[in-house]
Amino acid sequence: MALRGPKVWLWRWRRNPLRRRADRVEAWVVLGVWLLTVFVGVLAGTAVSRSVEDGLARERVEWRPLVGRLAERAPGTAAENAQVSRAEQVWATVRWTAADGSEHSGQLRVPAGSAAGAPVTVWTDPEGRQVTRPVTEPQARVRASLIGAVAGLCAAVVPLGAGRGLRSRLERRRIDQWDAEWSRFGPMWGRTAG
Repeated sequence: MALRGPKVWLWRWRRNPLRRRADRVEAWVVLGVWLLTVFVGVLAGTAVSRSVEDGLARERVEWRPLVGRLAERAPGTAAENAQVSRAEQVWATVRWTAADGSEHSGQLRVPAGSAAGAPVTVWTDPEGRQVTRPVTEPQARVRASLIGAVAGLCAAVVPLGAGRGLRSRLERRRIDQWDAEWSRFGPMWGRTAG
């Protein structure tokens, strides 16, 4: 293991007579990669976040609740215990009429033991197809932020990986130059004066 001294911040930018051209190039590459990584991450995260939030806002505007009726009695028994705040939910077949007059049916979670013909709320898209309840505005903000953050991190990996590859090529080149110089000057160190 190599002995290292104290960590010096911005060592690539300090004046040093031993600093080579490759060291200056690496300093600029590191700076450029970090700037590009931050820029790409923020740009991708912001774009994805806005896109998701716009899509969820469009769903809130377009999706409408309709009243559907249970086609059959829901399986199970209704909760008789008054302390149970939420009855057991089961899947049951529901039928509804879309805005254009077409009949539709689908599966929906309803309280256990609900009677046939009981009214239930069904959320539909403009074509009358069953959809889930749209998220609220605060939920949409949180969801869009999380998805945007993940997308930004994933996008930032690309320039970071490319910069890492470029730095490893520069390192290999520098090692090859050192080997060439060592083979030229190394034998001179073995000579003794005499």
